[in-house]
Amino acid sequence: MEIENYIALPRGSFFMGTDDASAKDCEKPRHEVHIDYDIAMSKHLVTVEDYMLYAQATGVEVPEERYEHLGFDVPLRRVRWTEAKAYAQWKSEREGKSYRLPTEAEWEYACRAGATTRYCFGDDISELADYAWYSENSEGFTHDVGTKKSNAWGLYDMHGNVWEWCADRYAEDYTSTPTNGSAYGIASEKGRVLRGGSYNGGAEKCTSTSRINLGSSGKNYFIGFRLVLEL
Repeated sequence: MEIENYIALPRGSFFMGTDDASAKDCEKPRHEVHIDYDIAMSKHLVTVEDYMLYAQATGVEVPEERYEHLGFDVPLRRVRWTEAKAYAQWKSEREGKSYRLPTEAEWEYACRAGATTRYCFGDDISELADYAWYSENSEGFTHDVGTKKSNAWGLYDMHGNVWEWCADRYAEDYTSTPTNGSAYGIASEKGRVLRGGSYNGGAEKCTSTSRINLGSSGKNYFIGFRLVLEL
């Protein structure tokens, strides 16, 4: 079900992470997670245009330095975790709803859309270009959101374009992470979790389980975000 450019996610359980021997230890162990509550995920990454409305209303700076050349429908980038969280709070107050960054488990659940394969569409890397902007087809820059195929639940750019901030603090692996969809909250010098890969990364960075980390105040040209709406 679509709600104002958000897709309501079905309640359910899934296996998060992987036991693939070639995967990094931070993506292991594969474990069952239960999403037993109602949320909706934004169909698209937050764009420069979205953020400019926020900037005009609040006076904050738009962190994208090249949007004049890339356009306004590209995903916002060079955004800090703290800035993404502030945007969600502003949007919540403006609309009287509850928006926030997705937890890492919610993100992977939404990305997979019921799939158990490396990507939302299967394991064949030759199909990735149909779903993602990444190093093999991006020509070194971001692209308008929603210009590739969506996953089975109607979500776009879950693979590639820009890495996406999650609510969680970074855990070295999944040994002690929650299994109820909530965010991992134990303080970590490694900062926060990022998911999905980017226009500048290879296919191995765009899998459903790939994850990296960065401090909350860190930013670069490969990082953006999307939101969830609590229902």
